[in-house]
Formats: sequence, structure tokens, C-alpha cells
Amino acid sequence: MSVCAIGAAHLLDELAWRLVRVPSVYDKDWGRLLRSMGFLPTWLALALAYWLHQRVEPMRRAGTMLLVCGPALGGAAAELLKLTFRRLRPDAEQFGYAFRAFSDGPLSNRGMGLPSSHALVAFAAAFALARLFPRARWVFYLLAAGCGLTRVMATAHYLSDVVTAACVGWVVVALLRRRLATG
Repeated sequence: MSVCAIGAAHLLDELAWRLVRVPSVYDKDWGRLLRSMGFLPTWLALALAYWLHQRVEPMRRAGTMLLVCGPALGGAAAELLKLTFRRLRPDAEQFGYAFRAFSDGPLSNRGMGLPSSHALVAFAAAFALARLFPRARWVFYLLAAGCGLTRVMATAHYLSDVVTAACVGWVVVALLRRRLATG
């Protein structure tokens, strides 16, 4: 399923790049709000709130770990994957993928976009929150999708950067949940 979604996103990258660009998206309050869903300190603050609120100790520990480690590991995974894929961010003036050679700054992910770190943090947090609050899961999914959309609108990422981030975020949280359940 993830491979199909990522493949479809690659096929739609140019269309999204042409139709969805709104470089001023972060000049608007809603744009800044949605981008903050991909900001790790947002989720650290919410993890603290969850820890303070939850009274049942095993749930308190596991839920807090999920809210801290999910977005944090998601962000780390994004940075490592950028060093692996080495695809640069979109050019605001002309569509086309560009890649950085491994010989050019092998440990620098400056200017790289696949996957989107903001989107991966946002989706990992959304998947973690969906496990803790399943009835509200669509709220979290929509906020994460909104974060990803603003990254595409700002021409900071291609659609495929965001879809890849969502898929990786799901995997990170699924593996983390398994680890927290057994360890």
C-alpha cells in the first residue's frame, strides 16, 4: 500500500508543483499553525501535558514514550533518509528532480527534501496520538496532512516527499509501539 501511495505521489509531483504553490502560505496564521505540527518541541510539550494528565502509570509511561519517541525518531529517520536519497528540494521556478552526489557533502543534508522532516514529525505524532485517542484520530491525521500540504504549497517539498514521510512515520510508530509493548 505504501509503495503504491509513494508511486502515485511521484506521478502527481509535477501537477501538485504547478497547482498548489502558494509561497506566502506561512504569512497566514493557519499556515504557521499547520507548519508547527512538524516542529518537535510542539510534541514534547504535548507529551508533557499527557504525562501530567494520565494517572494510570503503565499508560502514562507508554503513552508519554510514544509521544516523545515517535516524533523524535521520525525526525531522525527523515534526516538519515535524506542523506540516503539525496534528492534536493524543489526549485521554485522550474519543475525537475535534482540529486546531490555522495561526494558533495556526504554528511550534509542541507537543501535536501526527501522525505520532508516536518511532515514526518507531524505524521509520526499523529499516528502516536491516534493510538492514544482513537476517536479523535482524524483530527490528528488532518493536522498532519495540513502540515504536509503547507510544505508543498511553500515549494519546500514535492508531494512525494510528504507522502513518503507519512508512510515512514507510520512504520516508525508501528515499530515503536511493538517495542514499547514487549520491552
